[in-house]
Amino acid sequence: MHSNDIRCNVGGTRGVGAKCPVKAGSTVTVEMHAQPNDRKCSSEAIGGAHYGPVNVYLSKVSDATKADGSAPWYKIFADSWSSKGSVGDSDNWGTNDLNACCGKMDVKIPDDTPSGDYLLRAEVIALHTAGQSGGAQFYMSCYQLSVTGGSGSVPSGVSLPGAFKASDPGIQVNIHAKMSTYVNPGPAVVSGGTTKTAGSTCSGGCAKTCAAGSGPVGTAIAAPAPSGGSSSGGGSACAQAAYQQCGGQGYTGCTTCALSPRLKYESRSARAIA
Repeated sequence: MHSNDIRCNVGGTRGVGAKCPVKAGSTVTVEMHAQPNDRKCSSEAIGGAHYGPVNVYLSKVSDATKADGSAPWYKIFADSWSSKGSVGDSDNWGTNDLNACCGKMDVKIPDDTPSGDYLLRAEVIALHTAGQSGGAQFYMSCYQLSVTGGSGSVPSGVSLPGAFKASDPGIQVNIHAKMSTYVNPGPAVVSGGTTKTAGSTCSGGCAKTCAAGSGPVGTAIAAPAPSGGSSSGGGSACAQAAYQQCGGQGYTGCTTCALSPRLKYESRSARAIA
């Protein structure tokens, strides 16, 4: 968590030409899987009892295709923990919701997000070996967004690396004992962001069934499955190639953006990023 890899995972400082256009106030669906090229709903996205929170950050940048993640990050979404009254690894965790939704999570872009380019960073912190210092495992993926229709000011953010310490109570924690509380690592969710109650799975959104081309204009879904197959949510697949239109006023075509190859870095590593 002290290297630049904590931003967008290994190699994630390199941008590419594609951006996904989204409107301020709209919902994007991010997708994360720990195992490379495995997007089947029958496989747990973050499996092996890797329980922990799911967090999403934004970073305002001048050009998302060139940004390296060094600009400040602020948290817009959290799905962390809620008690079921037993030991912590039997409680509700954000990763349980992610797994129930085929590795997908609906995330609202706050209404007052100023127009411009952003990196969106989706993060899972796996806590199954976090009882010892350095035992937590970070899985993260970055998306390149171009936000339109918003106004306001950019919230203050944190630096990555720098926002996490190995001794933080939500990073060094024994989840195999009964827990009365859990402190989600990193900054608080900003005003206008979303704090989801762990255990609510896919209620109220398209996360579980969201297939390529089936979401609203600007829905950001990870790149299509290998060999041109359907996305893991099922249904017919379509995706615009990089640099082609996949949203905007009056546009009626395919609404799935061919997102940045940075997305591949979230599934490249099953080891801890420390």
